[in-house]
Amino acid sequence: MSEAIIALNNVNIYQGSSLVLQDVNLTVNKGEFVYLVGKTGSGKSSLLKTLYGELPLSDGTGIVAGFDLKELDWKRVPFLRRTLGVVFQDFQLLTDRNVNENLKFVLKATGWTDERLMNEKIADVLDKVGLKSKGFKMPFELSGGEQQRIDIARALLNSPKLILADEPTGNLDPETSDEIMKLLFHISRDYNTAVVMATHDYIVVQKFPARLIRTGQGKVEELSSISM
Repeated sequence: MSEAIIALNNVNIYQGSSLVLQDVNLTVNKGEFVYLVGKTGSGKSSLLKTLYGELPLSDGTGIVAGFDLKELDWKRVPFLRRTLGVVFQDFQLLTDRNVNENLKFVLKATGWTDERLMNEKIADVLDKVGLKSKGFKMPFELSGGEQQRIDIARALLNSPKLILADEPTGNLDPETSDEIMKLLFHISRDYNTAVVMATHDYIVVQKFPARLIRTGQGKVEELSSISM
């Protein structure tokens, strides 16, 4: 039987006092790859922010990676985030330190203390994204595609059950986008990691088909296919 990593029932999502998405019902199982599509401003980012605890859940019920979103307070949010990987469009790497130090910063922030284990983990995730030799490079020495791979490596540090990716190919050329998509699908398949990826790049969606969820007019709905 499939194990749900996300289960939202009758959820209303607010930005401040504005209702953005109404009566959201969504289940995502372990290892599943799901696209979140919809126009800019249709609620994709608000949905992702709810899933990683940045927006509070007041209406309905929501479970993410075993955490009850209704019970989350500022003390528990870091524990939820340790079970997730979040990948951003603009990489958000610390520009004043090299790749290894970027990754070590995250490990220390999430409670790791053993230097040897941290170094092993960093080598492991860099290997997974094909950048084993780039640990001593500064972010500005890397291409856009390499920086996005480092962002994905960072998301893998705590062996997440779920990766939330917000427009991860948004700033990349088509060839590099393809490489990043192959990497995300490989992680989903080989490590049984669920991936929820917000995008408005329909070419990527058509090239790498997966389950489709659309936000629009305050609703979240399942799509059978995408039309250009």
